[in-house]
Amino acid sequence: MLPGSAAPAAGSGMFVPTQTVGTVLCCICGVAMQPNPANMCARCIRARVDITEGVPRHAAVVYCPDCTSYLQPPRSWLRAGPESPELMQILLRRLNRPLARLRVSLSAAEFVFSEPHSKRLRLKLRLRREVFNAVVLEQTHPVEFTVHDRLCDACARAQSNPDQWVAVVQLRQHVPHRRTFLYLEQLLLKHGQASLALRVAAAPGGLDFFFGSRSHAARLVDFLATVAPVQTQTAKQLVSHDTKSNVYNYKHTFSVEICPICREDLIALSPQVSRDLGGLGPIVLCIKVTNAIALLDPLTLRVHHLEEKKYRVYNFKAALTSKQLVEYIVLDIEHESPEITIDGSRYQLAYAQVARVSDFGKNDTMFTVRTHLGHLLNPGDLALGYDLYGANLNDDDMDTAMMRHSLPEVILVKKSFAKRPRTRRWKLKRLPMEEDAVNKAKGELEKRADEYEEFLRDLEHNSDIRFQIDLYKDEDYRSEMASTIGDDVPTVPIEELIEDLSLGDDEEEDEGGEGNAHADMVG
Repeated sequence: MLPGSAAPAAGSGMFVPTQTVGTVLCCICGVAMQPNPANMCARCIRARVDITEGVPRHAAVVYCPDCTSYLQPPRSWLRAGPESPELMQILLRRLNRPLARLRVSLSAAEFVFSEPHSKRLRLKLRLRREVFNAVVLEQTHPVEFTVHDRLCDACARAQSNPDQWVAVVQLRQHVPHRRTFLYLEQLLLKHGQASLALRVAAAPGGLDFFFGSRSHAARLVDFLATVAPVQTQTAKQLVSHDTKSNVYNYKHTFSVEICPICREDLIALSPQVSRDLGGLGPIVLCIKVTNAIALLDPLTLRVHHLEEKKYRVYNFKAALTSKQLVEYIVLDIEHESPEITIDGSRYQLAYAQVARVSDFGKNDTMFTVRTHLGHLLNPGDLALGYDLYGANLNDDDMDTAMMRHSLPEVILVKKSFAKRPRTRRWKLKRLPMEEDAVNKAKGELEKRADEYEEFLRDLEHNSDIRFQIDLYKDEDYRSEMASTIGDDVPTVPIEELIEDLSLGDDEEEDEGGEGNAHADMVG
């Protein structure tokens, strides 16, 4: 066949010789092999060349048992779990210099099982190196790391004296309930923002987070600014200084105040604020609080998002809060407009005829009001709302709105359901928190238990809030416990629950009474 001509087809009848790969004999053992620049087989090359010569087989790594961090020389500490990619990266960095000096490249690495209490970490490396004129040889190489326990600087200060904190974040909100802090607690757990705190203490009107580093406290403050409308002030106090080395030690304080407007609050806007917001209101409901406040006019379905800086200019307060909600029964409902979606939430204007549940058997007082809950309410349903007809209000903006406008007697806020037993198929994790003597009082404990139960009900009713936090399966839950729950009561779908994973070592420590301050606190 001429050069450049096409190969004949298999069924053309022409003789096509089979091409075979040429072989040579190894210059050492005489075994037939494919030719290579060294003219030696792989077995003879391995017998005469050891590419792992000079690569260390033993090394050491420093580990802090309190915060599960590993020392990255010279002074940084990196947190890594057992057999995690982060731990693999820390260990391989200890071998980078010897491998670069020997011109050996790393093609693969994996962990080899070792007993958790042996203080050993074993790796199996796959090394590659060029030998004998472009002949590349690969070889496995085991490395054993000895784990030396040593407390990091922050943990050493915490153990010597837990009050040796460097920075504190004082989180406060001046409202008569703790719903905001219960929600923020779940956000901090999900994103791990409070994991670096030396301790968390409950304080009147909020929480205190103590840190061993100012940067850790600043990181928490930055996170809070992304999830809530907050105002931050900073201060520092000189603790000690060394004039010779020009070293100053300060204690830093971050005062973080959360906006006092909460979800489901009723707000009366002043005429000036109503004009600045495009004629919104004057009566609005707070429907969502993130780093901005979402205000809804329940009579027109107009929504306005107010940023924290803009709120500080107006600085209005809530006329009525969720603690003052009154239960009503829906007698009749008449839809006025089709259902619409605003910011992912559904609304529908309707006229509802309602009566207070407390008035049944006493009087025949009924109210016909306009509501934004037409897509949820049906005759016979229960609803929670604000009673403007009989409320004792102490708000100048509300008095002005009542004189200038014809306000409804009732503002419905949400649909209500029958009380359910306190057994759920899911649970929440809690931050380990120090309580003072005031918070441990009997009346305060009952109040907090009721607020926590109300928070759990809000999670069942509102899927938008559940989307932001982690809910875990309760292994102790039994299906027969829920036999008394009505069919119309909202529940959390099992698809939204997460398996609650726990290490066997932690369970053994808890059983032996050696659990540390980070033991499970599940509500």
